Amino acid sequence: MKKKLRDFIFQELVFVAEPNQFGDDDDLLEAGLDSMGIMRLIMYIENEFGVTLPDTEIEPDNVQSFNALERWILRHKNA
Repeated sequence: MKKKLRDFIFQELVFVAEPNQFGDDDDLLEAGLDSMGIMRLIMYIENEFGVTLPDTEIEPDNVQSFNALERWILRHKNA
């Protein structure tokens, strides 16, 4: 799951010079993930992983890192 997220984010939404050096807890928002990027990311996640992520839960704590994204997805995938 994280590999798919990493590939999508670094190919489509955020440019970092060394994606391999970007850790799972590093801050995606500080790296340049903006509100339009978050909306594209949520659409990708919902299509790719077959989950619905509630609009009311779109907050920094859920999108700030790869680990946060994975927890958020898994919470709704198993619901």
